[in-house]
Amino acid sequence: MGTKNNVTEFVLFGLFQSREMQYVCFVVFSLFHVLTILGKLLVFITINASKTLKAPMYFFLSHLSFADMCYPSATTPKMIADTFVERNTISFNGCMTQLFSAHFFGGTEIFLLTAMAYDRYVAICRPLHYTTIMGQWKCGLLAGAAWVAGFLHSILQTLLTVQLPFCGPNEIDNFFCDVHPLLKLACADTYVVGLIVVANSGMISLVSFIILIISYVVILLNLRRQSSEGRRKALSTCGSHIITVILVLVPPMFMYIRPSTTLAADKLVILFNIVMPPLLNPLIYTLRNNEVKNAMRKLFRVQGSTGEK
Repeated sequence: MGTKNNVTEFVLFGLFQSREMQYVCFVVFSLFHVLTILGKLLVFITINASKTLKAPMYFFLSHLSFADMCYPSATTPKMIADTFVERNTISFNGCMTQLFSAHFFGGTEIFLLTAMAYDRYVAICRPLHYTTIMGQWKCGLLAGAAWVAGFLHSILQTLLTVQLPFCGPNEIDNFFCDVHPLLKLACADTYVVGLIVVANSGMISLVSFIILIISYVVILLNLRRQSSEGRRKALSTCGSHIITVILVLVPPMFMYIRPSTTLAADKLVILFNIVMPPLLNPLIYTLRNNEVKNAMRKLFRVQGSTGEK
């Protein structure tokens, strides 16, 4: 007979046990989450409302903004709400939903960055064929493929976990339900599942990182053929992408490329991955991009003139 699953909820230890530190976390992460949502909404609305931001790069950026808005929303609101609760619990179904959502939007983010790198490669290395290669249908296909790939990555991760028997204890030393702490609690041999997690999460992060870095090296080498103005603009755009790639992909590589073990630093690493890239991406992509800044100014001017009428 198989081991019975008699766990109906999990206890989350959170980031800190100190009540004072929990209050600090509430203030800091509430502020970060609000700024993230507002920043992403601003970028998303600006791109979709603007008549000038119709290039494929901005199409992918709007998808990335939406994924970045959803990714922290899968875990941060629960973490913020738990600061007011003495015993932080989450139901079994809620835990699996959180696991699926975090990996779905996090995985989609990685695949969208890969699509954006391909777009930059075609724009810089094959400029004469850019409009032909990166047509509206091709861009839609790449964006759709990124969302489907994120779903497949996440559903595999969730199905592997949900079928494991949990018979106690049910305490997770983290602020949300992630795969490594759950494998640690399972009362069954999780060696094979752990290897699949490494292949599904760790190798996806590592391979994507290698592909992205190689593609940007090729792009930078091809910049020698560009004019000085073209090089400056391309370096600005690619620089923003490279910073985002490092912020997004290095933490998952640290978390998932190793066998199924938990380290003391895991909570801080995954917290950085959930909070900082979505918070910083609007600044990275807008402060270095005059087209986006001009579109934002125009949007505010239109809204202001409408409000005066």
